[in-house]
Amino acid sequence: MSKKENGYSEDVSILSDGVNIEGKISSNGNVRIDGKINGDVNVKGNLTLGQSAEIKGQVSAKNMTVSGKVEGVLKIEEKLTLEASSVIKGDIITKILVVIEGAKFDGKSSMTNNTSNNLFSESGTK
Repeated sequence: MSKKENGYSEDVSILSDGVNIEGKISSNGNVRIDGKINGDVNVKGNLTLGQSAEIKGQVSAKNMTVSGKVEGVLKIEEKLTLEASSVIKGDIITKILVVIEGAKFDGKSSMTNNTSNNLFSESGTK
């Protein structure tokens, strides 16, 4: 497994369409999700959600691009991009927010320099 200078793996873990997961997902690298997850997702690298992706749970990542659906709090350390097909129901905390025309967002957003990739402690609290 190769690593970039930032310490994250260049490899991408993929959860394909048709995959359904109940439970918490954690990754030190980059992740692409096209399936469905009912649980929290914590990615230290980049997180990409395809159009068929659905997440019900809290999400944290360094950068995130959403084309699918998320129901829960999103805490993104650097940049969050909401593509035209994205549907977000929940609050957003990030440094940079990019919203493409057509994206749907129902919640509060906060743009701050005070985000941390370690959103969830072992006890599941902020």
